[in-house]
Amino acid sequence: MIIDSHAHLDDKRFDDDRDRVIEKCIEDGITHIINAGADMASSKKAVELADNNDIIYASVGIHPHDAGRVGNDYLDTLALWARHPKVVAIGEIGLDYYRDLSPRDVQRKRFIEQIKLAHELDMPIIVHDRDAHGDTMDILKSHRDYIKAGVMHCFSGSLEMAKECIKLGFYISFAGPVTFTNARKLVDAAYGVPLDKILVETDCPYLTPQPHRGKRNYPGYVKLVIDRIARIKGMEFEEVADATAKNALDLFGIDGGE
Repeated sequence: MIIDSHAHLDDKRFDDDRDRVIEKCIEDGITHIINAGADMASSKKAVELADNNDIIYASVGIHPHDAGRVGNDYLDTLALWARHPKVVAIGEIGLDYYRDLSPRDVQRKRFIEQIKLAHELDMPIIVHDRDAHGDTMDILKSHRDYIKAGVMHCFSGSLEMAKECIKLGFYISFAGPVTFTNARKLVDAAYGVPLDKILVETDCPYLTPQPHRGKRNYPGYVKLVIDRIARIKGMEFEEVADATAKNALDLFGIDGGE
């Protein structure tokens, strides 16, 4: 099995050929895709994609960029969508201090609200953290009793941070940047994180791995991430593919036979 644990096939960049892209994923051996919601519209679309495609599962949540643009009833709507049998997580949620598209206090408030929602629903969380390592870790540590499990999506921190996340019950997910030539910190993290705590993802259409950087990303390129991690760890491709697939199935509670 090969699992892309984080994709955005609902993105407008797939509007012209989405069905063909999904067909190509199947042809390329991708067995499962987690399509992550980032706002109300994309969360709804993620559920629809999961409902209509065997290999796609969904998460629902509000990205920090949109933290300031949701109504008072957004948690009720997310909870309703989360009851769909192919919704497997709350996310992506978290903090983004790089673009600061929502006030930081609002980002933190929405992050905590959605952590508590995941706790109520007994679901894992998918965490977005960009240039906000300190506040992200503070919130995760102070709310650890509310967190069943989770994944640090598109991990960008140090090995030391990864170890702290693992202590809190998180998996570490590596994406295209681990293949970049200047990715020394990520290479160190990929080397040091135990294989049984690693997920792989594309975050497509973003963060396309080498040698396709600059082009639209798609789930089939997750194999390039797997290959890079295998080379970093001195393992076989199949060993990393199998382990990261098992990790994803375990985290998201997906039956591997499906």
